[in-house]
Amino acid sequence: MILEMVKIRYGMVGGGEGAFIADVHRKGAMFDGLCELTAGCFSRRQDNNAATGHRLGLHDSRIYASYEEMAVSEAKREDGIDFVVVVTPNDSHYEIVKAFLLQGIPVMCDKPLALTLSQGEELAALSAERGLPCAVTYAYSGYPMIKQAREMIRRGDIGELRSVVAEYAQEGIANPTRKGTNWRTDPKIQGESFAVADIGTHIEHTVRYMTGLRISSLCAMFNGAGLDNGLETDAKLLVRYEGGPNGMYWCTKLAIGSKNRFVIRVQGSKGTLEWEQEQPNDLRVCLKGEPVRLYARGREPLYPEAAAFNRLPGGHAEGTYESFANLYRAYALAIGKWRSGLPPEELDFDYPSFEDGVHGLRFIDACLNSAKGNSSWVSLPCGADESMKAF
Repeated sequence: MILEMVKIRYGMVGGGEGAFIADVHRKGAMFDGLCELTAGCFSRRQDNNAATGHRLGLHDSRIYASYEEMAVSEAKREDGIDFVVVVTPNDSHYEIVKAFLLQGIPVMCDKPLALTLSQGEELAALSAERGLPCAVTYAYSGYPMIKQAREMIRRGDIGELRSVVAEYAQEGIANPTRKGTNWRTDPKIQGESFAVADIGTHIEHTVRYMTGLRISSLCAMFNGAGLDNGLETDAKLLVRYEGGPNGMYWCTKLAIGSKNRFVIRVQGSKGTLEWEQEQPNDLRVCLKGEPVRLYARGREPLYPEAAAFNRLPGGHAEGTYESFANLYRAYALAIGKWRSGLPPEELDFDYPSFEDGVHGLRFIDACLNSAKGNSSWVSLPCGADESMKAF
């Protein structure tokens, strides 16, 4: 339900001049006119911080020297921010997120939610205890054709699920083209995992979002080629899901020629669905005894839950910016209801939550434990389904 409401005010921590993903966040947030950037602490370097804030049109009083000052000050203001976006390196997520939660400010955090599972669980518990709607930016769930696949699976169009094969291949370590991301290969900042934590968790979340399948156990084989610090650059996983189906995941930073190749194939008793991130507007549908179909976003009639996230007519490509915009639209509407004290409905939770962030951290831990144990099978506790918790 679209609410008549004033703009949602948000702040940002991180994302100073030269930052890539922060700009995607800001552009995604402004698509629907629901969100307005009103405060920020963009960099530890005060020249960068001030320059970024001024470029984005913020008043000097809303450009903060530290995130601690920002959290306290914004919580006291009558026109304070309604939520904050955290787009800093991994090792700082926990402290920053916690500072805003303690001030009663909801948070949208880049993944991973925290550096360790215990930190992530603490943040999820704190947000639930305080009734704060919080999000983690697993943005692939924002693509309309991912939502169409989800509805087809939910409605039984491809029958009983049997297996999932997914890969996320990049060439970053083998053929680096972008500067400024060296912190991702520093274990002190990135954490104990590289390929799995950076892109493998996107597989875990997107597959779980599409299919509803939860991993019960997995085994992982790591390869650290290209780095000499113990972080894996390539991971191959076998997974077992609750209820019987199984799957195979591959995530790598070593695939020369693969820019951002994220592919998911879901096989059922009646058919198969296939989606590829570099062609995100199409969904390949293969039903038993029927010709192969290519569902094109904006052309074919989609289920309402997917069609609601279309933005352009068919033939006009939608991609990363639109997926972030869909995430921000869903989250902004949830924040609007929370702020107004209205009861939430199921569709109000169609964004990745802190619980999803905790699932991602459990997944990383299980992969690390398996790889360290000579690729032994490791159980993955799923926890309770808290996708419909009250604000």
